[in-house]
Amino acid sequence: MSIAIDSAPNSSIKAGSGWDRFRLARNTFWTVLCVGCSFLTLVPLFSIVYLVVVNGLPLLSLNIFAQLPPAPGLEGGGFGNAVQGTVVMVGIGILFAAPLGILSAIYICEYNRRSSLAGAVRFIAKLLTGVPSIICGVFAFAVVVLSTGHFSAIAGGVALAVLALPTILLTTEQAILGVPNSLREASYGMGATRFQTIFRVILPEALPAIMTGLMLAVARAAGETAPVLFTARFSQYWIQSFNDETASLAVLIYNFSTLPYDYQIKLAWTASLVLVVLVTMTNITAQLVFSKRRR
Repeated sequence: MSIAIDSAPNSSIKAGSGWDRFRLARNTFWTVLCVGCSFLTLVPLFSIVYLVVVNGLPLLSLNIFAQLPPAPGLEGGGFGNAVQGTVVMVGIGILFAAPLGILSAIYICEYNRRSSLAGAVRFIAKLLTGVPSIICGVFAFAVVVLSTGHFSAIAGGVALAVLALPTILLTTEQAILGVPNSLREASYGMGATRFQTIFRVILPEALPAIMTGLMLAVARAAGETAPVLFTARFSQYWIQSFNDETASLAVLIYNFSTLPYDYQIKLAWTASLVLVVLVTMTNITAQLVFSKRRR
């Protein structure tokens, strides 16, 4: 009897040890699998960055930012006008889209959150995020180019504004919803109006997240080709007026990468590297500046 009593705990310990080993092995397997999949997602990113750096670095110099693109088949020159045009059109697009998107998000979050109008705005914004960029280019072409009779930087900015608007609106909405209600209640308790609460309490608190959304919109707008090709075309010269055809890095990359000339192809790789660096530096700068301000 004593032997049976003594052996029962030992058997349960052995069974428990086997089950623990199985659970540990299963946990280790899923951990390794998740970590491996995480690294696999980084492979395309690092591959793209590697190709862009290796192929674009040989021609990179300060001179290419001060020179105009060369004619097909010729060597030398740069793409200073394309950098200028990209900055101008993205700036115009954000100038149109940012106030509209931020003010719309304030309305649907702070003034009439559960109304049918707020629901319609959310639905349309989410719908616009899935609209192909070429459709936005056709829209801007029909509204701006056909009405003015010429391609221009303003038309390109309008097309980019349509692309950036849903990103700005939805990210601003989430940023405002992330502000604790206790801050609103404290502001109202001190006698502040809704307008004062929004612009002195809520927006400063949500500013880092709002700027993140703006930077995402800038990154998407800077890399678009089809909308700009439909509305601003391409120019071999510096911008003289916002009503003229305007060059951009995305269209330059598209045009030069299809040419059968080695120098133009290398210049397209260099323009790709510059575009990646511009977008990356814009995002990093915004994150550093506004995260430090929030702290």
